[in-house]
Amino acid sequence: MHQKRTLFQAISALGIWALCSLAAVAQPGYGFAAPGGYGLKVYRTDYSLYPFVQIYLRSFDADMQPLINLNERNLGLMIQGRPYDPRKMQYGIQSIRDRAEATRSVLVIDASKSMAGAPFEETLRAAIRFIESKRPQDEVAVLAIRDTKDGYDLVSQFERDERALARRIADIRADGMKTRLYDSIGAALQLCGMSAQGSIAGGSYVISCSVIVMSDGKDEGSSVSREELMTRISNMRIPIPLYSLAYSRIDSSYFKNLEALSKNSFGIYYHIGETNYQMQRVVEQIQNILQSDYVVTFRSYVPVDGASHNIKLGIEYPSGSGKYVYDDATFEAIQPPPFPATMEAIQQLNQKIPALPDGNPFWPTADGVSSERPSTMPQSTPQQ
Repeated sequence: MHQKRTLFQAISALGIWALCSLAAVAQPGYGFAAPGGYGLKVYRTDYSLYPFVQIYLRSFDADMQPLINLNERNLGLMIQGRPYDPRKMQYGIQSIRDRAEATRSVLVIDASKSMAGAPFEETLRAAIRFIESKRPQDEVAVLAIRDTKDGYDLVSQFERDERALARRIADIRADGMKTRLYDSIGAALQLCGMSAQGSIAGGSYVISCSVIVMSDGKDEGSSVSREELMTRISNMRIPIPLYSLAYSRIDSSYFKNLEALSKNSFGIYYHIGETNYQMQRVVEQIQNILQSDYVVTFRSYVPVDGASHNIKLGIEYPSGSGKYVYDDATFEAIQPPPFPATMEAIQQLNQKIPALPDGNPFWPTADGVSSERPSTMPQSTPQQ
């Protein structure tokens, strides 16, 4: 596993994502955690290094916390209804925490006068703590809900420099008379939607974007309603989870607005109430969730045909329990473009996951005969 981790780090650092970003497709996913159970959500597949396909997923237990230390023994992989045989070593899994892909987050900070004083000061400290907890390649944008024509100030575009972000956050003042909460959250979702895939400075590839809202949940005068915002979240092709920290020293009756939005987006609702000192601990938990996603890399034996093919990915947790939770995704069997960085990455993966001589990665059928294999194989090492 150490050799695999080193290889995947090298590949993810090659900066090839800018060249092949059109081959990354978000998947809506339908994983969920039943009471006392666990779940997974596939949110992206990348086939720009075909025949190698990468599946990005988020796992969670009944408390929406990530499953830890997943490995190949926890996985079940099916391509077009046929299960891969793990003994043939044609797939692997790695935590995003150990890779070069970047995450993006948008902080939405309620800067109305009702938050002035100790609650607002603690909010700013928590925002800075969130930034301190990120990885160097991760980027954060900041919106402050204030009395402007849009209902918010764009305090910072997506930025990775911790000091620059901290300075901008420290300058926010709680002086707003109204809280156009839904308009501000809508703007944060739009920021995420415009940057949900593609490369950023330094060659890192953005694989997820999330929204973190710090407010009492009260909306005043937004141009969109909560119902319209809920519909927008439900219809998003690229999932954008919303994590809300609900706090107020005056009125907690509006907390349910934040709770509904978070649950609808596969995010998490945190009831802070008046105990503002919890906020720094909560944002550390959120950063841990964002950095605890996994990527599964497998070698496909579907011939290059330009068509879409089904993936079913399952997690058995703990390993050996016999209970799997599955989610679905798709990939396209395409010939990768002949860019030097792409060819180098494919060649490195060829060394780590060599093609099987018989071209059959599947489990034997019930009669002991191997599953039918494709009549032709995709070109595994494109010529430069």
